[in-house]
Amino acid sequence: MLTESATGTTPIHPVTRDDFETWLEQADADIRDWARASGFEGEAGRHLLVPDGQGGVSSVLVGHEEHERIWALASLPGQLPAGDYHLAGDWSDEEGIRASVGWLLGAYRFDRYKSMPAPQARLTVKPEWRQQAEVLAGAASRVRDLVNTPAIDLGPEELAGALESLAERFNADYYCYEGEELKREFPAVHAVGQAASRGPRLARLSWGNPDHPSLALVGKGVVFDSGGLNIKPGAGMVLMKKDMGGAAHVIGLAEIIMSLGLKVHLRVYVPAVENAIAGNAYRPSDIIRTRNGTTVEIGNTDAEGRVILSDALSLACEEGAERVIDFATLTGAARVALGEDLPPVYGRDQAALRQLQDLSFSEEDPLWHMPLYKPYKRQIQPALADLSNTGTTPQGGSLTAALFLDHFVAADRDWMHLDIYAWNLSDRPGRPAGGEAQGLRAVWAWLRRVYD
Repeated sequence: MLTESATGTTPIHPVTRDDFETWLEQADADIRDWARASGFEGEAGRHLLVPDGQGGVSSVLVGHEEHERIWALASLPGQLPAGDYHLAGDWSDEEGIRASVGWLLGAYRFDRYKSMPAPQARLTVKPEWRQQAEVLAGAASRVRDLVNTPAIDLGPEELAGALESLAERFNADYYCYEGEELKREFPAVHAVGQAASRGPRLARLSWGNPDHPSLALVGKGVVFDSGGLNIKPGAGMVLMKKDMGGAAHVIGLAEIIMSLGLKVHLRVYVPAVENAIAGNAYRPSDIIRTRNGTTVEIGNTDAEGRVILSDALSLACEEGAERVIDFATLTGAARVALGEDLPPVYGRDQAALRQLQDLSFSEEDPLWHMPLYKPYKRQIQPALADLSNTGTTPQGGSLTAALFLDHFVAADRDWMHLDIYAWNLSDRPGRPAGGEAQGLRAVWAWLRRVYD
């Protein structure tokens, strides 16, 4: 979809409706006349092919929202005639990489189960743009592929296998805990996944120079969430193949980190389970002893994500992580608060969180810093155990879930938690309905600033 050298390429002019008339006055007469004759006014999502008088295309105009520059080209790959194109005008490296990412994400197709025509238009870019864009868009596409794959083909073993394949590609160390070893070492992960016919596991990747700063990524890997004995209604279950979205994100982020050689000692942890129903399923009111000894009373079996993350977060801290970042499709409360497009991020370093939020909007991969309000921890402290996996009130559910996770991260470590949705409910340019990477580019931009 990207190329570095081509002759006779067709220019693409991204425009906005607000500035279109000013831009048009300075454009060539053939562009100006054709745009006015066609009624094109720079509307977001529309494009215009300007003919060359010989049956071909001399240039392309495409409208976009000012605040969505990354998606300016995203509608084009599947709509333009086959051929080579280039961005008209002057573009900084940052802008060029971002536009190239948008082009590649606009060309994304999930075609595992249904053949789809591949776009034939190619964008000509600088070599340095291409390298960065293909890594970023490739990782986001991998996240989408994993989230879109139904549980019949993506069980705990296959999800762990995705991390194993990544380890093989980058010559990283890999280990997977399962069976009796998992039950002994990670009792919370085992408890949630024990009812499924496909056994639970915890996959671990390690890469990089041990002398570099230690970074741990932890991702919730519930390949399908029926709700367990607190079974979900049908409408609440239909998207639950995406409940491993957190695991997909840390796999994608690890791919970026290793591809671009960030100077960290990276560890990735994926607790992979199916939350199923059977005679041996864990029950409401059960009390589970987690890896670090904390006891957890199960208030609701449908709040399983935080339970499996508890063991993985504990292991990350035991193994010396200085900074821990987790991704999880954790709560519906986050969607009530901020909707599908804007994941909340919680953490301990307020300055870092503000910086991440600012960067996320610059990267057009938005996150919103939410408070980790400690007094609400009283809502998850039951009479019979150290913690409950549900709160005493329905209010603040995303916050109390974050406080639950905070308990399992050592007090002297930096920690961030992203409560993502990992899904697009409808089609938009570059963002087809289905699995989505959220916060991936934003967190990468922040990590690059911290460690480079």
